[in-house]
Amino acid sequence: MNRHLHTSQHTEIIFYKPEHKAALESFYLPEDQKQFTGMPKEMLQVALEDKHRFPVVIVSNEKPVGFFILYDGEERFEYSDHSNSLVFRAFSINHEDQGNGHAKAALLQLKAFTQHHFPEAEEIVLAVNLNNLPARQAYLKAGFRDDGRTKMGRNGLQHILVLPIEKKRSCP
Repeated sequence: MNRHLHTSQHTEIIFYKPEHKAALESFYLPEDQKQFTGMPKEMLQVALEDKHRFPVVIVSNEKPVGFFILYDGEERFEYSDHSNSLVFRAFSINHEDQGNGHAKAALLQLKAFTQHHFPEAEEIVLAVNLNNLPARQAYLKAGFRDDGRTKMGRNGLQHILVLPIEKKRSCP
């Protein structure tokens, strides 16, 4: 018996499945965090009605602990001039699951996940509120870069951050 499997936190990112719905709808964020992101319950409903929004669930030992959306619609040009860009939106980790490394693990898996599921993508872009310093630092540590671009968001000025995606090379 491998005891390591029972004691470790295994975090992975996977596309949304209907069996995730109840857990996502029960997510809680305190007001100081909720002001910076959309709640999974509302964002999921929007995503399921829009073919350009791809809901992604962060799971730890098969339990949903986080959520985000990858978006490839026309609004991406508010963030990037690249036609092969994806927008990273509505990122959240359920409050009770914060502090366990799930956000970091998910962000570090994002590039490989994108290369596998969106092979034409050249970059992932996001907007992070100027006042959301912990999120901005997490994104920068995960490889996003700040090229100095900003945009006005619903709660103030936002930094546009970019994660370059190298295309996978096919073997000859």
